[in-house]
Amino acid sequence: MDWTLEVVVLPVSDIDRAIAFYRDQVGFTLDHHTVNEQMDVAQLTPPGSGCSIVIGNLPSQQAMVPGSMRGLQLVVSDAKAARQQLLDKGVDASEITVFDQRDGGTFFGFTDPDGNTWAVQELKVRAERPLIPAEARGRFGTEQSA
Repeated sequence: MDWTLEVVVLPVSDIDRAIAFYRDQVGFTLDHHTVNEQMDVAQLTPPGSGCSIVIGNLPSQQAMVPGSMRGLQLVVSDAKAARQQLLDKGVDASEITVFDQRDGGTFFGFTDPDGNTWAVQELKVRAERPLIPAEARGRFGTEQSA
């Protein structure tokens, strides 16, 4: 039996600001934003990922302190290009650090407007062998658009 991690709840203080940051600056796809009498909840997914973040005002989300999530990790095939993409969109990204010359040893980081922190790891192998093949991406096996 597979046990797949598909959603991480991310505590934020302002849902609309968080959507704008993750969608417009970081480049995540907004899968849905559901607003009704009971909730204001959004799900966003990094391109090529099988795991999404969920932000909102449900009781379980309100129990978490905004900005308290530390060290969530993204993986990219080119750290320099990914960092530049974030800088070009106004995201303050740290310098690239090489902890090990082998693939997987290069990192940089960034912080969202609430203080949740992210590490970005370079795995060059992802350029040739993505974790999720293009044909298997999206909620129904097709690539989604923002």
